[in-house]
Amino acid sequence: MTVKITWDEASARRLERQFLTAPAKTGTPVAEVVGAMLGAHAQVLSAAEVSVGVRADAVTRADVRAALWEHRSLVKMHGPRGTVHLLPTSELPFWTTALAAIPTGSGPFAPNARLTEAQAEEVVAAIGDALDGTYLTIDELSDEVVARTGPWAGDLVMPAFQTMWPRWRQVMHRAGQRGALCFGPNRGRKVTYTRPPRFEPLAEDAALSTLVRRYLRAYGPATAANFAKWLAAPRGWAGELFASSAAAGEIEEVGFAGGPAWVVAGDTEFPAEPVRGLRLLPYFDAYAIAAQPRETLFPGPAYERALAGGQAGNYPVLLVDGVVAGVWHQRRQGKRTTVTVEPLGRLTAARERELAVRVERVGEVLEAKAELVIGKVTAGAHA
Repeated sequence: MTVKITWDEASARRLERQFLTAPAKTGTPVAEVVGAMLGAHAQVLSAAEVSVGVRADAVTRADVRAALWEHRSLVKMHGPRGTVHLLPTSELPFWTTALAAIPTGSGPFAPNARLTEAQAEEVVAAIGDALDGTYLTIDELSDEVVARTGPWAGDLVMPAFQTMWPRWRQVMHRAGQRGALCFGPNRGRKVTYTRPPRFEPLAEDAALSTLVRRYLRAYGPATAANFAKWLAAPRGWAGELFASSAAAGEIEEVGFAGGPAWVVAGDTEFPAEPVRGLRLLPYFDAYAIAAQPRETLFPGPAYERALAGGQAGNYPVLLVDGVVAGVWHQRRQGKRTTVTVEPLGRLTAARERELAVRVERVGEVLEAKAELVIGKVTAGAHA
């Protein structure tokens, strides 16, 4: 008989495994927390710092930055969906192989602007060589890539932000996903890039199998379509991948959200008690993006208020008892930050006190004194 999983059970286990039921104990490596999330979205680094900090006792943005730039137990690179993430350095062998295996189309560029496959591979190799053991700005990297490949790589053919970028930049994300490029610390106001520590990639089958099982452990029960959406991958490819994992006995089917879904084989134990309490999650938090079905995570008015055209992550969210029940925004001035929280329903006095504790924790992560304001959030969706 197929095991039936309720939303409350799934929500409770996901939050527990995300260190959102109880934060990771003091001393837990930052990379372990990031690994449990399957990466922290880091297009805005402060949001990634809050994502990690609310999941770990005593961790602040300084700890996240130390893991990135000093200890290098984290890397900032192109991850799921081609967007910038923090990922554990120790997990690069499976991440880089799995991400590189996702089928992609020809891209949005005109035929005369595209790189051939041979040119793309040449550029990726040039990027890795140029960044080995050094930190370069985008202009410095461009000069090095063109010098290693040819003038064709520097042709200004990519429309971008009311200007034109050189041809080679259309495969920057590929270089990141291949382990040839990651971000370095800023040089003043300029972004720098470097090469991640050397590693031996996993074989493709092993890497994809690992990614499926890691995803289902963190966010299951889930369908192949959920996985495809989270990864920005073709649905058909994801379906074939899940079918292969099922045939190998690595995953098993359960009933969830009115239909079939998947968990890691044998991973069918769920908490008996539903989630209680409040949590604050920042822009593009991994949980708000990955947990499905989205209509259940964002019930009723939350679907309209806390999503941007159905897309999760554009607003920081307030979770109440495991579902989105508000939005929030923080505005920093010097050593103080004002955190405005807009609940979508009435909060009891006890819950307002709990919210104040959560806000205080956000301030600690950002190394600022936080002040709670309950009221309308006027900031728009993050672009």
